[in-house]
Amino acid sequence: MEDFKYLGTTLKNQNYIQEEITSRMKSVNACFHSVQNLFSSSLLSKHLKKKIYKTILCPVVLYGREIWSLTLREERRLRVFENMVLRRIFGPKRDEVTGEWRKLHSKELSDLCSSPSIVRVIKSKRVRWARYVTRMGERRVVYRVLVGKPDGKRPLGRHRRKWEDNNKKFFRKWEVGVWTGSSWLRIGTGGGQL
Repeated sequence: MEDFKYLGTTLKNQNYIQEEITSRMKSVNACFHSVQNLFSSSLLSKHLKKKIYKTILCPVVLYGREIWSLTLREERRLRVFENMVLRRIFGPKRDEVTGEWRKLHSKELSDLCSSPSIVRVIKSKRVRWARYVTRMGERRVVYRVLVGKPDGKRPLGRHRRKWEDNNKKFFRKWEVGVWTGSSWLRIGTGGGQL
């Protein structure tokens, strides 16, 4: 089979995650349009609207996020969606000089939201899951899949970024240490916080 759906996630034989993210985005957009009247309502507080976003919309888009290897394009798509919802929650802002209404900028939205961005949540959950798997030990199949190297030749052209590469990049940014080989696996067995 080229692809199949398992526990709500589409698995492909070529390990492309773009279609899964597209499917998630379609689902969350449908969910957003079903509750958008709540975000426009002046009867609900902004705090309550943020709770609706975190409890109804975020789980739809973030299901199965631990296995995602995001490209910059996919990170941008997720940020655009998140900013669209936050703009609906917080509404426009009145310019003090001209008196005209304008959309909130991305930086203003992140300051108002006071919670980590959706991309940051995905990255931290992915690394948390990697740490969990590395503590399982060599006897477990999940661990062997994580550290295993498939046989065969790679196709010509630029290699796709792997899940492991994303984890290494994340650890390089937020941790300290020497980064050679599988040193991120050794960090995974430690108890440090992100």
